[in-house]
Amino acid sequence: MSLDQAICAALTRRKVLQTTAAMGAVTMGFPAIVRAQGDQPVKLGVDNPLTGTYSITGRNELHGMELAVEQINAKGGILGRPAKLIVEDSTSGDAGVAVQKARKLIDRDKVDFLVGNVNSGLTMAISAVAYEKGVFLMDPGGHADPITGKECHWNVFQVDPSTTLLVNAIAPSLIKRFGKKFYFLVPDYAFGHGLLEAYNANLKKYGATNVGTDLIPLGTTEYSSYLIKAQAASPDVIVILQNGEDQTNVLKQAVQFGLDKKFHIAGANIELETLEALPENARIGNWVIEWYWNQPGVAHVKEFTEAIRKKTGRVPTARTWFGFTAIHACALAANTAKSLVPAKMAHALNGLTLPPEVALQPHPATFRAEQHLLIGTLWAGHAQASGSAPDDLFKIDEVIESKTIAPSVEETGCKMTWPT
Repeated sequence: MSLDQAICAALTRRKVLQTTAAMGAVTMGFPAIVRAQGDQPVKLGVDNPLTGTYSITGRNELHGMELAVEQINAKGGILGRPAKLIVEDSTSGDAGVAVQKARKLIDRDKVDFLVGNVNSGLTMAISAVAYEKGVFLMDPGGHADPITGKECHWNVFQVDPSTTLLVNAIAPSLIKRFGKKFYFLVPDYAFGHGLLEAYNANLKKYGATNVGTDLIPLGTTEYSSYLIKAQAASPDVIVILQNGEDQTNVLKQAVQFGLDKKFHIAGANIELETLEALPENARIGNWVIEWYWNQPGVAHVKEFTEAIRKKTGRVPTARTWFGFTAIHACALAANTAKSLVPAKMAHALNGLTLPPEVALQPHPATFRAEQHLLIGTLWAGHAQASGSAPDDLFKIDEVIESKTIAPSVEETGCKMTWPT
């Protein structure tokens, strides 16, 4: 070997040793992250709408999920393994497609968690599949009472408030302030039916009357015939229970008909996505918002808002928070249980209070034991054309601790049976 070759060989060996030592130092400093990158991922199967009436809300939930995964992996992943989203489009209203996608995620993709859906009816269909298969299901956005009520399961958790919680947060105030005759425009599926049932219970309790109800198919674009009927009934309040693009369409047309000048407009929950899509003159009515980005003084909300703004160019909505919290809750279940066994994860999350950096609200947010509905905070208020910032389109009138308006576990009809 020549002198030049010997020198090169020595330098190469030295470089290898230096590189190895440096990698060892990195591994010593960040062992969980390095191990996570080398292991098989923990799979979170998302069965949520990316097309149709609920496509915007579904995509915003996905943005929140993506941020949660980034945060979880930066802190070592789930059980030291990287978290990975596997995303399927459930469509907005086809239960058959949602079930097919759920079975694919479970049987072919072998997901560790199932996550979905914006549409309550699809959530209930997916829930039946998850229970049959014994797979952990996190519901980020389907509100119907039976999900954690009469059809509750040990393996199913609900991040978003139930239909009864939404209505209990606003109906008593509407009756007190605006009158006792109510007309309802109701989306004809589980979500709308649940809201109507809860409203009727409140009307009975406070001596008010339902003077008319229209059950309207999901995806309806023309509401003139329904609005004419509502006007003819001469109610004090027209209650609009649509969501997503349907909510946008009916509010635009209600203003075109001038109904906001003759009657009070209200509903249950309203989405920031809806308010952003509306012209200023159609940002009207009293509603509940399920999470809001403008919460001065509440820990970690500003940081979350800025992280989403950096990622998407806009503030987070309630749907963004739903997705974010759903994925963090899955990670908490596994890391608390130190297991991916569904029953162990469910026991770990049963009664667990979310940490403040996940809850992002003034009151504690807890998955109620033996029901699995997240009980935290709701915000009642009214839409506004503009506020302190371009996306500040909701004026909060009352901050409500959900446990003060929630029915008991017994009243929900949930009778949870755990696997032996």
